[in-house]
Amino acid sequence: MIRILPLCLGTFALGIDAYIMAGLLPGIANTFAVSASVAGQTVTMFTACYAVAAPVFGALTAGKPVRRVLGAALILFTLANTLSALATSFPVLLLSRAAAGVGAGLYGPSAFSAAASMVSQERRGRALGVVVGGLALGTAVGVPCGLIVAHGFGWRSAMWLIVALGGIAFTGVVSRMPEIAASTPPSLRQRVAVLVDPRVAATIAVSFVTSAASIGLYTFVAPLLRASGGITDPLPYLWAWSVGGVLGIYFCGALIDATGHPEWVMSVVQILMLAVFGTLGPALPYPAAALALFGVWGAAAWSSQAPQQHRLLTLHPDKASVVVALQSSAHYLGSAAGAALGGLALAAGIRLTQLPMLSTALVVIALSGQLGIALWAKSDSIRSHPGEA
Repeated sequence: MIRILPLCLGTFALGIDAYIMAGLLPGIANTFAVSASVAGQTVTMFTACYAVAAPVFGALTAGKPVRRVLGAALILFTLANTLSALATSFPVLLLSRAAAGVGAGLYGPSAFSAAASMVSQERRGRALGVVVGGLALGTAVGVPCGLIVAHGFGWRSAMWLIVALGGIAFTGVVSRMPEIAASTPPSLRQRVAVLVDPRVAATIAVSFVTSAASIGLYTFVAPLLRASGGITDPLPYLWAWSVGGVLGIYFCGALIDATGHPEWVMSVVQILMLAVFGTLGPALPYPAAALALFGVWGAAAWSSQAPQQHRLLTLHPDKASVVVALQSSAHYLGSAAGAALGGLALAAGIRLTQLPMLSTALVVIALSGQLGIALWAKSDSIRSHPGEA
């Protein structure tokens, strides 16, 4: 397991980079004299390029030595974040965020593949858990710590922190990783073939809209807090969101195992989101209520992946890698679309304080689709087991 740790360092850096920009938006907006809606597109660029790069570059690097692939990915990721830290204009910053997203998209799938290949079958689950844990730890602990650094030394210092972590991960990967070949990821043809199943297509569509609603709003958390309650330090609220997320992952998994109905668990997750987004605006001037809502929001946001993955794996257990890749792409593309939609809404004249209502509308759409999926699954179950109806 020691050999897996460098991979964990890389995903730790990725976890910070993917979510820290939400807390840095006010500083970025001030530095480059742009609005919050424009600054938010740094998130759009990163997540969109991550979603596209993962399947494209995964196919191109199949069969190549994993150590070289991971090393190249971390070089690109680290250099891109260096450019972010040094950017003297907003277009350069956007370009650097796109490049960082490509590096992250190349690194993530390769790291999971490498972790699975480096251990025996019996230890594969734990190895993957370590790599996933790095991503979760980066979001839950790394992001707040990075924001503490940024609060004291400016938003660029948070970028330098990520650069340092990327450099450490690169050193660990090139010095500790064995020479093994990257496995072949699902091809575009395989992904499209699975999407022909309307049950899969519906599940992916719901995931896309749910991520757009949740991460789209999360992107603008810092300016939203400032506009709604005069809160200039978003750190306590992002801590609450992160801690809620970690707890949500654990309890959601337990709930799926206990009920055996991931479709209804997902519906509950979306109802929680609906409750949070519907009450967040009025609650923001009251710190205790706002912190509680951020905790519930984080729990719901982080819990929204497991039920969908469980549903897809149940539908196509023989195409596990394909459906998991589709779910990941839906999440990141939805996140990018949500950030872009939020920016467009602000540019069109919608106030920051009205953004939670936009997310509410998106969750209503997603929940409507999810309830249809749940009823569909129940109908399929009755047909498969008529004696239990």
